[in-house]
Amino acid sequence: MIEIKLAVLPGDGIGQEVVGAALDVLKSAGERWNVRLVTEAVDAGAARFARSGVVYTEEDFALCRAADAILLGALGLPDGLHADGTEAGPDLQFRLRFDLDLYAGVRPVRRYPGIPGPLATTRPFGFTIIRENTEGLYASRGGGAGVAGTVSTDTLIVTARGTDRIARFAFDYALSHPPAAGQPTVTCVDKANVLRSYAFFRSRFDGVAAEYAGQVDTRRVYVDAFCAQMVLDPASVHVAVAENMFGDIISDLAAGLVGSLGLAPSADIGDRHGVFQPSHGSAPTIAGKDEANPVATILSAAMMLDWLAQRTASGAIEGMALDIRAAVDQAVADKATRTHDVGGTSGMRGCAEAVIAHLGGPEATVPAVAGAAGAQA
Repeated sequence: MIEIKLAVLPGDGIGQEVVGAALDVLKSAGERWNVRLVTEAVDAGAARFARSGVVYTEEDFALCRAADAILLGALGLPDGLHADGTEAGPDLQFRLRFDLDLYAGVRPVRRYPGIPGPLATTRPFGFTIIRENTEGLYASRGGGAGVAGTVSTDTLIVTARGTDRIARFAFDYALSHPPAAGQPTVTCVDKANVLRSYAFFRSRFDGVAAEYAGQVDTRRVYVDAFCAQMVLDPASVHVAVAENMFGDIISDLAAGLVGSLGLAPSADIGDRHGVFQPSHGSAPTIAGKDEANPVATILSAAMMLDWLAQRTASGAIEGMALDIRAAVDQAVADKATRTHDVGGTSGMRGCAEAVIAHLGGPEATVPAVAGAAGAQA
């Protein structure tokens, strides 16, 4: 029996529901693969802030730091604000990201057959955005300057060390998650023609790219042009790497291209710790209505298993991740078992139950997820 110590942060809004669904899937898959999850719930977020004036405690942070991995739902509500106007709910998420040095934001997207979306083309595609998580413009959160209520500034931070390691992460990821056809490719997304910080980001990217010459192709695209590229020709993207804020924005656009943020998992990964959560927010307007899409959280849990399998060399954990992905494929292929946001007729619970019903366990042949180059972590 393999045991995983998991810190669970359901958070706010639909976070409570989708995390519950993901835990049900993990428990059921674990029973089949002889993997036991020991979970510890952490009450953190905007709802707790509204009740007590505290988003989280030091004990909560210590519990997360000690866990093998952290599964997060959604943190934040529009009316849960600090005095400076910023949301209080995500405070623990940012603390984890910076204090645990979770420098790599991994945001895979995959277009599922039959899922309606904004694109005219039905051509399948899958690619991954790698977001630098600990620098960029968001490093100024809580530290910007304000003058007499008339001037406000935030500083964009780009360092050689931070850029080199996220670029290297992107190249290694491209090699370990090759495209369905052609050479692995990493695209540097920046605004090097306007800002010195982004020109520096690109120059450091180029230095790392030289180490992978002959193994990985490289491209350099300004962020505005890259947004157009994703919309017009998403199949041309394999792995893209960007500064913190740009990575945040383009990964949400990428998720929109596949039909719903409810299909987009994500991970914040460091050398020793990992946080896994859906790309979507707390969506308070649909909380408690059984309308949320649990797939992004379930797939985030599968990403967590991939990461744990790499750290433990566990075939059972790796197989469990593949099993969950194959079950998700079958659930979303059926209109009756996918949620309304992606053209289905099921509620959240029905979708999660369908995923569980399709789990095969080690006795079944678990196929690799086809057509999802770069869409697994």
